[in-house]
Amino acid sequence: MSENSKPSVLVTGGAGYIGSHAVLALVDAGWPVAVIDNLTTGFRFAVPDGVPLYEGDIEDAALLARIFEEQGTRAIMHFAGSIVVPESVENPLKYYSNNTARSRALIEAAVTAGVPHFIFSSTAATYGVPEVSPVREDTPQRPINPYGWSKLMTEQMLGDTVAAHPMNYCALRYFNVAGADPRARSGQSTAGATHLIKVAVEAALGKRDSVAVFGTDYDTPDGTGVRDYIHVSDLAAAHVLALEALIEQPERSLTMNCGYGRGFSVLEVLDAVDRVTNMTIERKMEPRRAGDPASLISDPSRIRETLPWQPQHADLDTIIGHALAWERKLSEIRGNG
Repeated sequence: MSENSKPSVLVTGGAGYIGSHAVLALVDAGWPVAVIDNLTTGFRFAVPDGVPLYEGDIEDAALLARIFEEQGTRAIMHFAGSIVVPESVENPLKYYSNNTARSRALIEAAVTAGVPHFIFSSTAATYGVPEVSPVREDTPQRPINPYGWSKLMTEQMLGDTVAAHPMNYCALRYFNVAGADPRARSGQSTAGATHLIKVAVEAALGKRDSVAVFGTDYDTPDGTGVRDYIHVSDLAAAHVLALEALIEQPERSLTMNCGYGRGFSVLEVLDAVDRVTNMTIERKMEPRRAGDPASLISDPSRIRETLPWQPQHADLDTIIGHALAWERKLSEIRGNG
């Protein structure tokens, strides 16, 4: 697709972790991009210079209509939402508001404006505790926490919407996203983040005293939870390719897993952080958290067959190294390191 034929893309949550990497991938590939973010968990510094940032909420129909008109928006990448599984168990209505109700408002605004392409940031949490591993897209979706349900409901809304309106969509079901932009332009910046690799590199740099290991009695090789970690820049690349696929075949919608098809346990990840940093992180064994499955590994066959997706960073030590470099830069940005 030539650069002058690329339509304008609105990225919701584009000042957040994954959204900011999608913005970088789009800008690097020459797409016109704008961002909407309410900055409750996002950061202005994560939005590249020259990319319009609208500070506001995706349920603000008047603001969305203005953005669509000003930017000539023809595609939406939707990342805005809440993502902490244990918090969703404690505060489910927050998740049904932020992830489901606000997504409904965004989809309605897109339909009203005639925006034809919609890419949705979904999650492997929609599978719950799958009976098979690796997990395929046709594995039954039985979420075990409100976070998973809030995302599954949005998938359902999109499926019903494109059946009734001239729109297509792609739902990308992420496994465990980690790492940072290889050029350290963005990374996971949220204070108090719960992502294991983020927590571990914080501990390695002295920002935390230890790392909690939640659950040591799972039915896994070492008793700790096993996850499929995908580099955030590889994930962002998948979004750009998915958008191209939607544009090329406007009658087709897609649902695809985003992972590498390889799992690492919590202890294996911590061992890798020790190896990369040449340090030993203190580990504190804690009880299981509510809503955590023992193992969650993707079958990435469909995305590899559907898109020309070639992951560039599918290596645990590389993911950790990029996360570590970003954590050091983040200290500089905040002036505390």
